[in-house]
Parts: sequence; C-alpha cells; structure tokens
Amino acid sequence: MLQHTFVICAYGQSPFLEDCIKSCVNQNSVKARQSKVILYTSTPNEDIKLLCQEYDIEMYSKTGGGIGRDWNNALSFVVTKYATIAHQDDIYLPDYGMAILSDFKKSENVNLVFTDYSENDAQNQIRLRNLNLKIKTVGLKIMSLFQNKIYQRRVYAFGNFICCPAVSYNLERLVDFQFDENLKMVLDWDAWERIMKRPGKVKFIPQELMYHRIHEDSETTANTVDKNRENEELMMYRRYWPSFISNLLMRFYVKNQKGNS
Repeated sequence: MLQHTFVICAYGQSPFLEDCIKSCVNQNSVKARQSKVILYTSTPNEDIKLLCQEYDIEMYSKTGGGIGRDWNNALSFVVTKYATIAHQDDIYLPDYGMAILSDFKKSENVNLVFTDYSENDAQNQIRLRNLNLKIKTVGLKIMSLFQNKIYQRRVYAFGNFICCPAVSYNLERLVDFQFDENLKMVLDWDAWERIMKRPGKVKFIPQELMYHRIHEDSETTANTVDKNRENEELMMYRRYWPSFISNLLMRFYVKNQKGNS
C-alpha cells in the first residue's frame, strides 16, 4: 500500500539530478509499492522534463521564491501520509525508504524520522567522516536517548545535528506546518526546533542511509561564502542562549563551515 513519497526538488540544471532520481526510483520501498517518486521544480526546463519522462515520474511546478517556498511548494503536491524532500544533488541508499517507514509504523505519534548520512563530492567520491560529522552523530545518538523533548531541545541547542535531506515527515501530524520562507540557511534548524515543541516524537535511525553532496556550486557553500549562514546560525543560538554564550558557541560552530568547500 502506497504510504510515502520522495518529492525531488530540482532547480536549474544540475549534473547530479539523474543520479538522485535513480537512487529514488531504485528504492526497495518503491519496488514494494510503499513509496512513489515525484519531482517539483520552480524552474521547469527541457532537461528536467526529459529526465522525468525517461524515469516515468510526475513533474509539478509552482512559482518559487527561495528555498523555503520551494520546500513548501514541494510538500503541497504530496498526497501520501509520509514524505521525504529529496535534494537534487543527493543520493539515497536503497534501504532508506524501508527504514524510515518501519520507524514511522512503530508509533502513530512520530512527527519526523531521520537517518545518519555520509558526504560525497562532485566526483561521487565518499568524503572521509570528519570531526564535524562525528560530532553530529554523537549529538544525534544523545538526543535519541532522551524521549523527553525538553532534554532533546537542550542537546539541540548546541547546533543543528540533523541533515535536512535525511529527514522524512509525517504530514498528517504536520498538516499545518510551513518552512520559514524568510530564511536561507537555517530554515531546517528553525523547522526542527519548532516541530520539537509540538506534541509527538522525532526519531533517529543510526545508519548512514544517504549521501549528502558537498560541491562548490551547492547552496550550502554559496551561503557560507557570503556569511549568510553565519548570521542566521547566530540568530538560532540566541533563541537558546544569552549573547555571550551564543558568541562563544559560534567560534566553534563556524569551523564546521570549512567542511563545505
């Protein structure tokens, strides 16, 4: 029974889009007809249309206006209970869909399920797990030990440990949820923080089930260069901490940005 949708967000012309599409259509959950694949774009073009035709996936489009609006638009076309916003540069390992569905089915009050991940580069080479990724994994494992959301949020106050393309959503529980369209880089951190305040659970699967691609043309790299990421991250820290602690934490957190180059 169809329960879950991979909605691929495509923008412009990406040399990595076809690899993302292949990784989604080859999911074991898709083969078992528990997941489907669709594509959303605010920049429809012939390349995207031809790929959708080749892999027999539906293409949807709306007027964009930034990452937040595109993610909100993408979710608006999902009709299944669960959804994953698949980023056009990233790759999902074959068991990702089955793993997140298994965790969602264990409890009806789960809002988010997310997995661990690895990073790859423009040449499809897996990057060594640097200190940044190791710290994030430790943070997620600590969070998963606490089912009390007050403690989860305190752990999360030290940084955004969750990789946004590794996240899947229970849309029946998040029916009124929207990403903040005014943010460029921390819209995911802001989203998880707001969702953690809601009734329900967030669940972490400690398996590396997707590859998040880091390359020079990525949105992460672009916003790191123009300092937008740093400014928004400081704003997030100030939600949790007084200014002097926020500034101290940023000294360490900014070092993470060097991994996105």
